[in-house]
Amino acid sequence: MEKIWAPWRDQYITKIVKENKQCVFCKILEEKKDKKNYIFMRRKYAYAVLNIFPYNNGHILIIPNRHVSDMSKLKKAERDELFDLLEEAKSVVGKILSPEGYNIGINLGRVAGAGFPQHLHVHLVPRWFGDVNFMPVTANTKVISQSLKSLHEKLVKHA
Repeated sequence: MEKIWAPWRDQYITKIVKENKQCVFCKILEEKKDKKNYIFMRRKYAYAVLNIFPYNNGHILIIPNRHVSDMSKLKKAERDELFDLLEEAKSVVGKILSPEGYNIGINLGRVAGAGFPQHLHVHLVPRWFGDVNFMPVTANTKVISQSLKSLHEKLVKHA
């Protein structure tokens, strides 16, 4: 089996963690600067935000408002809303980007790949046939076809 490594992503995560003493997810929620932070949906217990270091165009994080590290720590209403918001965000992304599939995932703990293991979050990554190519492997570069600002404006209009 071949392995494809993406070690350059670690520098992004490490930089954010070092620069922010406070949890980055709690910080952007409290700032209430949704346009600046790319938050496009807020609910009582959760919010949806564009990932500023996306794996693919339209990579979204669905995040509980309360700072918890595991789903078992969520109250039923929080858990229900988290997954309802995931479905809402998926629907909005589907209308705007028309992906052919999705990756949806939760990484619990640093060893599982969580960049921010202290604050639970769900990844919603739109996928298209042919969206994986040689660029990340040979050129250490991922091509994202749309700016965060442009996509955020569209998501807000349809949310």
